[in-house]
Amino acid sequence: MTTESSRLTIAQLAELAGVSTATVSKVVNGRSEVSSETRAAVEELIRRHGYRRQRRRSTPTALVELVFHALEGEYPVEITKGVAQVAREHDLTVGLSDLRRDRAAADAWLEGVLRRRPSGVIAVFSGLTEPQHEQLARAEIPLVLLDPAGAPARNIPSVGAGNWNGGLTATRHLLELGHRRIAIITGPDSALSSRARLDGYRTALDMAGVPVDPELIGQGDFFIERGLAESHRMLRLPDRPTAIFATNDGQAIGAYHAAHQLGLRIPDDLSVVGFDDLPTVRWAIPPLTTIRQPFAEMAAAATSMLLTLSQGEPLSQSRVELATELIVRESTAPPNPPAP
Repeated sequence: MTTESSRLTIAQLAELAGVSTATVSKVVNGRSEVSSETRAAVEELIRRHGYRRQRRRSTPTALVELVFHALEGEYPVEITKGVAQVAREHDLTVGLSDLRRDRAAADAWLEGVLRRRPSGVIAVFSGLTEPQHEQLARAEIPLVLLDPAGAPARNIPSVGAGNWNGGLTATRHLLELGHRRIAIITGPDSALSSRARLDGYRTALDMAGVPVDPELIGQGDFFIERGLAESHRMLRLPDRPTAIFATNDGQAIGAYHAAHQLGLRIPDDLSVVGFDDLPTVRWAIPPLTTIRQPFAEMAAAATSMLLTLSQGEPLSQSRVELATELIVRESTAPPNPPAP
C-alpha cells in the first residue's frame, strides 16, 4: 500500500519515466500536449507509486463549473436554476459547458477547468471518463455527479432521483384506472435512469398479474422524435395500447403528436404519462400527467455537497436520492371501452 511518505515527486516520476519534469507536470495537470504513450506510462507510475504534491495548490476561483452532456430543452434550465440559487448564497459564479458527446470538446473543456481552478465541478447526466475523473482529483478539484448517466464510482459523490419508484408509480396509476395494454417508451439503454424506470414498469405489471408484452416496449432516446416514432408504431398494432408511459416529458409530447396524427383523443382514446414535470407540460392540451423530478432540489443538494468538499470537509453521505412524485393532470382516464 502506498503511503504519503512513499509517494513520488514530479522529479522522481520524471526520472523513472525517462522524460522531463515539464512533461510529467503536464500529465499531472491534465494538459493535452503529451503523446498518448507517454501519458499512459506516467499515469501508470502515478497509480503504482502515488504522487506527492510539493506545495499547496492556488486558492480556487469563486466559480462552480456546471457541465451538461448537451444544452438542449428545459432540463438544463431547471438544473441551472437550482445550482444558481445556492451559488448566489455563497457569492459564487456558475459557468456552463456543453460536451455534446464530443471527445475533443471534452478534452478542451477539461483543460479550461484545470486553468480556471474552480471551487468544483458538477457533471449533469454526463459520462466523464475515468481518466478525466483522475485528472480532476489530482488537481484537487472536487466533482459531484448529478443525475448520472451510469453507475457512479464508489468514491465519486452523486445526486439522483427515485427513478425505479417513479416508473412503478406511473404504471400503477394507469393500472388503477383500469388499463391493461400499457406501453412504455424507454430512454437509452446506457442511461441508468432509463433502466430503473423500465424496471419499475415491469414490476408494477408483474404485481398486478399483467404479462409484459415485448411489442409494447418502445426503445426511446429521451427525444421528442423518437417518442413520436415509437408511439406511431405501437398505436398501429392490431391490439393497440390504451395507455403510454413515456419515460420523459419530451417523448410524451411525441406520443401526443402521434395520437393527433392517427385521430386519437387524449385521454378518451389514449392515456399518456410522462416523467420529469418540466414547466411547459402543464400547458399541453390536455395538461400532462407526469412523474415530477425535483430538479431544483437535486441541483441544490449537489451544489451544497460540492461546497462542503471544496472546504475540505467530509460528506455525511456520498449518494443522495430524492423522491419522485406523481402529478395527476388531464391526460389520463379509464380506458374506453373499459378493459375486460
